[in-house]
Amino acid sequence: MGLSIGGERVCSNRVLKENETLEVRLEETENSGTIVPTAMDLDIVYEDEDILVINKPAGLPVHPSQGHYENTLANGLAYYFRQKGEPFVYRVVNRLDRDTTGLLIVARHGLSSAVLSEMVKNRQIHREYLAVVSGMPDREGCIDAPIARADGSAIMRIVDPIRGEKACTHYHLISYNPTIDCSLVSLTLETGRTHQIRVHMKYVGHPLLGDFLYNPDYRFIGRQALHSRRLAFKHPVSGQQMVFEAAFPGDMEFIFPGSET
Repeated sequence: MGLSIGGERVCSNRVLKENETLEVRLEETENSGTIVPTAMDLDIVYEDEDILVINKPAGLPVHPSQGHYENTLANGLAYYFRQKGEPFVYRVVNRLDRDTTGLLIVARHGLSSAVLSEMVKNRQIHREYLAVVSGMPDREGCIDAPIARADGSAIMRIVDPIRGEKACTHYHLISYNPTIDCSLVSLTLETGRTHQIRVHMKYVGHPLLGDFLYNPDYRFIGRQALHSRRLAFKHPVSGQQMVFEAAFPGDMEFIFPGSET
């Protein structure tokens, strides 16, 4: 880290004078050492010295884990920055499940990570998802139901009013396809619990299609039909309003009349 005033280095105990501007320079010097760099195609929607916005494909885990040591977004970004000759510490801000497509934010350094994490906590990062669900839900609604880990499972979640943490999901019906009895819905989150949309939509009787945990209906799609469509937030350093949208994924187009045949 470097501190300077008018281009001259100063110490941290320097007292600012009127009309002086303190410049703070943060530099990454080390890499996330346990992440193996792996070459892969990345759809980088936006990049500057503070953040990246990435359009994640289906089937790509966000974090390395048992069974996914070299084929995650973290591995791809480690390779990307190694090719650029820049150190990189992996700091993903809004996580997506492996088979969920769409937009997520990665912080480039500790300052942007801290600011964005606080924005997540204060619900200042607005996220919109699109999902294809079974049946026809109400025109709109709010699902306020606490979520907890299911007994005996390391990954499955359930609505549990006793043990669960607060979770709130708002949804809006976009269209209904009577031929296949499925609907396209838009969803926004007040909280960010694991599998929140998937659990909540099952809870109200309209589970996502293709969801191997909560509704293994693979008639039209081989993954949960969930897409992170839109992100809106203020840039963590400049304060500029940022808005990003990702195109509707091709494997979810079966929801539109005539495309399922």
